[in-house]
Amino acid sequence: MTTIRPARITKVLPDSIAAEIGFEAGDAIVAINGTRPRDLIDYQFLCADEVLELEVLDAAGKTHSLEIEKDYDQDLGLEFETALFDGLIQCNNRCPFCFIDQQPPGKRTSLYLKDDDYRLSFLYGSYLTLTNLPEREWQRIEQMRLSPLYVSVHATEPEVRIRLLKNQRAGQILQQIKWFQERRLQIHAQVVVCPGINDGEHLEQTLRDLASFYTGEVPAVASVAVVPVGLTRFRPSEDELTPVTREKAKEVISQVRRHAVACRQTSLTQQFRQQFGSSIAWLADEWFLIAGEELPSESEYKEYPQIDNGVGSIQLFIKQFAAAAAELLPPKVYPKRKLTWVVGNAVETAFQPILKRLNSVEGLEVNMRALCSDYWGQSITVTGLLTGHDLLLNLQGQDLGEGILLPSVMLKHGELIFLDDISVEDLAHKLNTKILPVAGVEDLINTCIA
Repeated sequence: MTTIRPARITKVLPDSIAAEIGFEAGDAIVAINGTRPRDLIDYQFLCADEVLELEVLDAAGKTHSLEIEKDYDQDLGLEFETALFDGLIQCNNRCPFCFIDQQPPGKRTSLYLKDDDYRLSFLYGSYLTLTNLPEREWQRIEQMRLSPLYVSVHATEPEVRIRLLKNQRAGQILQQIKWFQERRLQIHAQVVVCPGINDGEHLEQTLRDLASFYTGEVPAVASVAVVPVGLTRFRPSEDELTPVTREKAKEVISQVRRHAVACRQTSLTQQFRQQFGSSIAWLADEWFLIAGEELPSESEYKEYPQIDNGVGSIQLFIKQFAAAAAELLPPKVYPKRKLTWVVGNAVETAFQPILKRLNSVEGLEVNMRALCSDYWGQSITVTGLLTGHDLLLNLQGQDLGEGILLPSVMLKHGELIFLDDISVEDLAHKLNTKILPVAGVEDLINTCIA
């Protein structure tokens, strides 16, 4: 039986109901109207009532009961140390391309936890495989209308998906998507292409199968992201995987684009459904970087349905920067500032217009250092995979100006720690400079001119 722990509070928002009552960090919610919340989903559902009876455990271990009257759906203003109060549902697959298994041993325990939890998928857009859900969890998804979920499909042919996930239950994927369709629930799908295993005719079959669910007012499959397999030098030698070459990248780009054209032509016969003319399958930016081809224009990405999968993220960043720069960048700064902006070498060319615009500000000098990852053994590296080791290897002993502009995607969520367990504080000490984490374009601009 899973143990439900009290929901430990880490932050009380100013001017909130919780702040007015006197909640403090370290307190914990035990029950709401007699029910112990399993997770943040339960908490939000239970807190929607106008009258709440709370059982609270304070930081000293004393239990309190209190009643709150509020507007329906009004938030209490609490943040918690975790979204899951009964523990993480872990993965029961053995995918050879799993990033968790492509890490070196000896790091912090949390780096090796394999998340396959539908609740994190609903709350934060993380991907799950649907191979580990007992009936009661399927019932909860239906009853609470937890949609959309984000599903790692990879292949729809049972034998191919079983080979990829190393799990006999993986062959049920089409029946599971049908389950979503029958209940008018949605998924966003992901296909990680592994050359020689699920590419070519297998990828074609997967795209056709998924497109068959892209019908009606509420398509069961709302979008599909096609992503190249990412490999590191720590991966098991017997994993059957081969890297994506430039030729393979060009082949997949052509294949997915042909499929998109076919989808648009088919949509002409479906009475102008709600996404007429749009594509179901989207290519991650990495395909174009590997192939040495130009990225699609920003206008092609519609509503960016797969932005967290790197589909259109570069063009969106450029678009957001242009808008923010027009509003926030001054003609000059004083006193003069010199900074080093670290990014993955995958975006070096694409980000040149941003670099040029920053350096057009009189008194501001920003030097870009576009790095590949020696730590992971990659020649083309996205920014989020750079580690403290990579920065130390490439930047030690150099003139970095007043500090390093560090995209926060390199850091563990909510912590100032890189993927290789090096802390920002330790790296700053070794490089003898300030490290300035930046999250998004406005943060980047404001840090440059502050």
